Amino acid sequence: MHVTSSNAFYNLAPIQKNTLKPIIMRKKIVAGNWKCNTTVPEGIELAKAVNELVAKEGDKNVVVILGTPFTHITSVVASVDTKRIDVASQNCAAEPKGAFTGEVSAAMVKSTGAKYVILGHSERRGYYNETSEILNKKVALSLENGLNPIYCCGESLSVREAGKQNDFVKKQLEETIFNLSTEDFSKLVIAYEPIWAIGTGVTASTQQAQDMLAYIRSLIAAKFGTSVAEETSILYGGSCNAKNAAELFSQPDIDGGLIGGASLKAGDFLQIINAF
Repeated sequence: MHVTSSNAFYNLAPIQKNTLKPIIMRKKIVAGNWKCNTTVPEGIELAKAVNELVAKEGDKNVVVILGTPFTHITSVVASVDTKRIDVASQNCAAEPKGAFTGEVSAAMVKSTGAKYVILGHSERRGYYNETSEILNKKVALSLENGLNPIYCCGESLSVREAGKQNDFVKKQLEETIFNLSTEDFSKLVIAYEPIWAIGTGVTASTQQAQDMLAYIRSLIAAKFGTSVAEETSILYGGSCNAKNAAELFSQPDIDGGLIGGASLKAGDFLQIINAF
């Protein structure tokens, strides 16, 4: 950039070193998790509707992600402006390839044009017995294939009522993603989803959500350093919707949401995107 030689510039006092703090700009993210909903034609229609609404709104500086069933990914990628909307798989296999009937590998997911993959969701842990050992493999394979994991963690109601939610979430993180290099960890998005609030209509209070996300960030800082912690996007999920998103997103450590049911209606999903 060219600077003129006006004498006005020479009257400025020199800036003292270490007086200016760097501004950390974490990514704001709203990710939809469609779960086992919509046929392929319905999914394409929904994706196009979201795409149209997002395009009309213009640049909001929000990363928008659609987490679709495996069957939809290629068609949804082709149906949206990938400069505005990214696509995620809801899962991937724990093996790179082979005789695993019905599985979809991380390499297969990558080949569809998806950029993200949701891993560790409580429904996968609970219904399909996904252990930390399995999730370690999935995270590693996702990263090897150039996918960005959206890693989910969160406690059950009994754990919350016992006041042991911090220890529980800490263990989930330590057993699966705290073994990564700093470089690999920086490619992750963390999503905190209290199991007792997923699809129940019960949302963690704004303070409960903020407290847990701040705690998670403190754990990241202790493991990987303050800079990495400040740059890691941490989302809240669990009955986050158009009505409560603005209050949740106003908190200093909540960088967006992993949205379930509300992501199946384009208008509601847009309201959540606009909640920042």
